[in-house]
Amino acid sequence: MKRPLRILALAAATAASLFLGTSALAQAWPAKPVRIINPFPAGGGVDAFARPLAIKLSIATGQQFLVENQGGAGGTVGATNASRAAPDGYTFFAGAVHHTIAETLYRKLPYKLERDFLPVTVLSYVPNVVVFHPKYSFKTIKEVIEYAKANPGKLNFGSAGNGTSHHLAAELFKTMTGTNLTHVPYKGAGPMMQDLLAGQVDLAFDGMGTSAQQIRAGKLRPIAVTTTKRSPLIPDIPTMEEAGVHGYEVTTWYALWAVKGTPKEIVDRMYQESVKVLAQPDIKEIWAAQGAEAGGQKPEEFAAFIHSEIAKWAKVVKDAGAQVDL
Repeated sequence: MKRPLRILALAAATAASLFLGTSALAQAWPAKPVRIINPFPAGGGVDAFARPLAIKLSIATGQQFLVENQGGAGGTVGATNASRAAPDGYTFFAGAVHHTIAETLYRKLPYKLERDFLPVTVLSYVPNVVVFHPKYSFKTIKEVIEYAKANPGKLNFGSAGNGTSHHLAAELFKTMTGTNLTHVPYKGAGPMMQDLLAGQVDLAFDGMGTSAQQIRAGKLRPIAVTTTKRSPLIPDIPTMEEAGVHGYEVTTWYALWAVKGTPKEIVDRMYQESVKVLAQPDIKEIWAAQGAEAGGQKPEEFAAFIHSEIAKWAKVVKDAGAQVDL
């Protein structure tokens, strides 16, 4: 009987050692600055949520969390670089709905979300809004559709890049309304917004996070929101459904991933710290000012959400006949 007891004692000691080891790993992390790769230029939607998060994580952990902008190719350049980073817990990736679209939009993608990344959590959900430069007097989506059909290709829309939700939101609109709009892609929402404000492009299916301030200042005219319910920031503006484009729905979301191979204990710690940040009153105020709702799903819930979004956007890409080469 002594031998089995010794085996049990050894097993218990080993389990305890492993537990203490993983616990110590999570507690010791981070021991140096952590970078969060933002695959878009500064000033876009990802920045609007990743930077406040990074500031709060720096305060909470005592180590710097630095947002590193690596824009290009609709967010796929930064995503590719992030996927190739060392899985040591010191590189994370702040992406968006754009990256679930890219899975089928791009013919050759150097990475795969579900293969090369580990989900942490969704940071925010933001309605898209159809905004025009004030040089146009459109007040309703119906007027826009009528003008676009009478003047095919004359209206151009800016996007944060090929394959982004801004791009596909417009492609979906074109398919559902039988209109022809000319696409002008940019390397991020920031550069696109600059040209929209200058009147170089006519409209955008933009995220509320980057448009809200310009709408409040009267520099952009909102026509409709793309979600199923109105935005509290612009409650007088109808949804696409209310405006007559039945069945139309697009929601932009921003999220956080770890590099595949990152220790689970570190991923869990990052999730826990991020959720604490999302619950802070001042962060809630920042999110609300951009018409956003906080995320916070557990990693496994986020993984299921990603899978469903990839399937959803694959159908949109197919129906729109959209394909992009890197």
